[in-house]
Amino acid sequence: MGEISFSLSLGEFLRARRERLTPEEVGLPSFGRRRTPGLRREEVAHLANIGTSWYTSLEQGREVNPSVQVLDSIADALKLSVDERRHLHMLARIAEVEEEEPATKVNMGMERMLLALEPNPAFILGRNWDMLMWNQAARIVFRLPATDVELEQRPNWLRRFLTASSLQTNNPDWEAKAQVMIAHFRADYAHFPQDERFHELIEEFMQNSEVFRAYWPLHDVQIAADCHKRWLDPSIGEMEFELVTLETPHSPYMKVMIYTASADTAERLNHLLKT
Repeated sequence: MGEISFSLSLGEFLRARRERLTPEEVGLPSFGRRRTPGLRREEVAHLANIGTSWYTSLEQGREVNPSVQVLDSIADALKLSVDERRHLHMLARIAEVEEEEPATKVNMGMERMLLALEPNPAFILGRNWDMLMWNQAARIVFRLPATDVELEQRPNWLRRFLTASSLQTNNPDWEAKAQVMIAHFRADYAHFPQDERFHELIEEFMQNSEVFRAYWPLHDVQIAADCHKRWLDPSIGEMEFELVTLETPHSPYMKVMIYTASADTAERLNHLLKT
């Protein structure tokens, strides 16, 4: 796949951010009709106070080793968000990081923690968003397989969101949520551009998901944050949660997702767990 090169990914990200801006948004005059959307490379270079040929080399994926100060200047020129600025710095330095094998084993302490969290749905994601373990409340709420069943293929959190018809039916703003999840997925993927499992999933989603094909090339990135969740499930009723995401020190890219239920939601889930 084309994104195996870290430098190419950096160039693609810069180009995507450049193409979303207009000269008026950055205080530049606009003369005549443009053949391509967004700012020109020379305009970004001017705004960042760097050479046009140097910036072009960076966007074309050549190894020019930008400094922190230069990256900050480019981030300012492109009006990057806090998450996008962090992503830019990471893409520029990713070659310096040696990838480790992904952690796939859940220790006894984490397993007991999931069980103790009932009736709050909770599950553990590997770095590729493959679901490693989940409790019974999560099985009910997210319609997951029983945890004691031997699975040929583990559920993947993004695959589930992109392909489960019930989620699209129960979420009138499903596409907007999918766009945010894809931005979260890209932010995680950027840490491991050589990871074959990520490549397999991206290829799968590009083939099978229209919304993924639409939003993945935009290079949107967003760091996952704790948030309020509320949705209606025909078989359970209205549910309300506060989503908390934790990472473990020994496996920083293994996520523990905890949906802390409101009192009413917890009462109904408790009833379902006992039946």
